[in-house]
Amino acid sequence: MKIKLDRIISIATLGASLVAVILVLKKPAPVAQPLAPSAIAEHAQSFDQKMVEFQQAAQQAPGSGFSDTSKPTAGQAASAGSPGSKAEVHINSDEISAVLAQSLGNASGPGGLTPDSNVGSGAPTIKDQQVSLEGDVVHGQFLTQIAGKDVWVTISGHLGEKDGYATFDPTEFKVGDLNVPVSLVNPALQKKLAEERDRMKLPDNVGAMKVQNSELVMQQK
Repeated sequence: MKIKLDRIISIATLGASLVAVILVLKKPAPVAQPLAPSAIAEHAQSFDQKMVEFQQAAQQAPGSGFSDTSKPTAGQAASAGSPGSKAEVHINSDEISAVLAQSLGNASGPGGLTPDSNVGSGAPTIKDQQVSLEGDVVHGQFLTQIAGKDVWVTISGHLGEKDGYATFDPTEFKVGDLNVPVSLVNPALQKKLAEERDRMKLPDNVGAMKVQNSELVMQQK
C-alpha cells in the first residue's frame, strides 16, 4: 500500500508541475485589444496635446485652477473652472497604450519590437504590452522572456501619489495563466520600485494622481 501511495503522490506531483508549466506558458485573456499603427499615432498625439494644455493651465493659474470656463473638447485636458479649483487632465487607456507602444518601438513598423523578436540575453525586455483602466484599477500585460520562453506577465493594482512620486499597490499578479499570490510578489516589487524611484517622480506641476472612472486623472499642485 505504501508503494502504491508513493507512486500516486509522485504522479500527482508530476501532474501538478505539468499543469503549472502549461499555465505559465499559456497566453492569458488580453486586458485590451491591440491598437493599429494609425490609432497609435492618433492617441499618442491626443496624449501630448492634453499634457501641453494641462501644463498651460497650471502655468496660467498656479495653485488656483484654470480660469477658462469653456467645455474641453475630446482632445483637451479637462480643466476646473470654479474659483479655487485646480486643473486636471484625464487620460484614457488608448492614450496610455499608444505612448507605451511608441516607447517600445511597436509603432514604427518592421523596425520595432514584435512578439517574435529575438531580444537575446541580459536584462528583461518587454516585447509587447497591453494596458487598460477599469474603474479605479489599472491592468497591465507584458510579454517578456523567462528561461528562454515567451511569457505574458499580468499585473493589476492601484496607482497613487506620495511626496511627489507615483506609487503602485498590486491587487493581482499572473504569470501566463497562473495566478501568483500578491503577498509573494509585492515585497520584491516595492523594493524594485524603490530602486527605480527617480523614474517614479511626477512632473513638478502634478500634485495628485489616481485612476478614477476608468481614466488616469492628474491634478495640478
